Amino acid sequence: MKKYVISLDEGTTSARAMIFDRNQNPLGCARREITQHYPAPGWVEQDATEIFASQYGAMTEVMALCSASPEEIAAIGITNQRETTVVWDRDTGRPIAPAIVWQCRRTADACAALAKSPLGAYITEVTGLVPDAYFSATKLAWILDNIEGARERAERGELAFGTIDSWLIWKLTGGAVHATDYTNAARTMLFNIRTLEWDDRILSEMNIPRSLLPEVKASGSSYGSVNVGGYEIPILGVAGDQHAALFGQSCFSEGDAKNTYGTGCFLLMNTGETFVKSNHGLLTTLASTLEGEPIQYVLEGSVFTGGALVQWLRDELGIIRDSADCEYFARKVEDTAGVYIVPAFTGLGAPYWDMYARGSIIGITRGTNRSHLIRAALEAIALQSEDVISAMRADTGHDMSCLRADGGASANALLMQMQADFSNLEVRLPHTGETTALGAARLAGLMCGFWADRNELRGVEARCQADYKPIMTKAEREHKLAGWHEAIGRTLTN
Repeated sequence: MKKYVISLDEGTTSARAMIFDRNQNPLGCARREITQHYPAPGWVEQDATEIFASQYGAMTEVMALCSASPEEIAAIGITNQRETTVVWDRDTGRPIAPAIVWQCRRTADACAALAKSPLGAYITEVTGLVPDAYFSATKLAWILDNIEGARERAERGELAFGTIDSWLIWKLTGGAVHATDYTNAARTMLFNIRTLEWDDRILSEMNIPRSLLPEVKASGSSYGSVNVGGYEIPILGVAGDQHAALFGQSCFSEGDAKNTYGTGCFLLMNTGETFVKSNHGLLTTLASTLEGEPIQYVLEGSVFTGGALVQWLRDELGIIRDSADCEYFARKVEDTAGVYIVPAFTGLGAPYWDMYARGSIIGITRGTNRSHLIRAALEAIALQSEDVISAMRADTGHDMSCLRADGGASANALLMQMQADFSNLEVRLPHTGETTALGAARLAGLMCGFWADRNELRGVEARCQADYKPIMTKAEREHKLAGWHEAIGRTLTN
């Protein structure tokens, strides 16, 4: 009898593997750090071979920790950091260059030029994205243009491109499967999310050979199998991390929304079968669906610096020893005394999309102390997310019933109350904070009948961990938002 589903969760800073039982409880977790490399200012790279080794090691470790034999595993689901780009040799399976991480800004100038060209408007129309160094397309073009012999080898069909999910699938299946899912393809800036195909015009104008690209499938689909101890375990679910979290939060219906408070903040709203073209700086992307189901669209707002702001307070400023100290010090003052932090460390994401903006602290006086700065940092995370929520309200014409929250920083009760207050919205935390891994497990489990349907998955919603309701007055909220938007205005360069 099948007892478990494994989720492989390859994030920006670590590779994790988790085992879930039929009650959707995480029974064990194994984690391996991923080394970050910064070869030049604004550049971020990783070793794709290390990523695979770490992920495979975490998978076998968690099976040992839970005494789970391969025969007891119903399926494997994969979720991954999005946009990070790998190019490898089809014969040897070796990467031809370091993986270019989603945070890398080396192609910012190329994207700025692209945005001003006719192709830029076309990209937004068919991919739902804005030309930005965040996405995979210009990273792939950079590798082809800067790694000796890469373009010629690509044109001969010797190389393969993939985001991290494709890379892991290739390695786990011994090179038998070169595929990705709709959610990851939708983040490359090469995929037409209206026709659900790689876009010939974009490929042609960016000089990217189609032979490099993986097959694209539904998130819930067959992606081959992994041989563990002589036993084949099927890979039946794949989704980019934020889409997996949306699925893990049971955001299956139009209007359902979640915000992941991680290194960045990623707010996604399900818009059903309607492609909503944003007029307020948001992105349109795809939701995780199963093979044979209608495609669902999503509005997304990406905040580049969320929990990373707390890490900055700890590691660079040294004003806290541990991230958990933030709430303690922030509660020592009633407010920020007029201080605002705009954490544009790598530019500003939605809804502003200013690649050249840099961080600022506004409103410092002689009376400003450590607690004011720490509270302002927490407020900045919630205020950036409120900008995205406001844009979603404007684009869709309706409000969300509540905001489902997850990610490491969602454990901060003060931050969650700030979000409820600034957005005038109920904020709910799920029974488990591992919604990204759970989403991938759910996709795989549904495909093999481990769980019957979405109604069975929703059964855990009653086990809500926490619920925050707004208590701030309208006048207080409007004053806070006005000050924030003035601080943003002083930071923007465009």
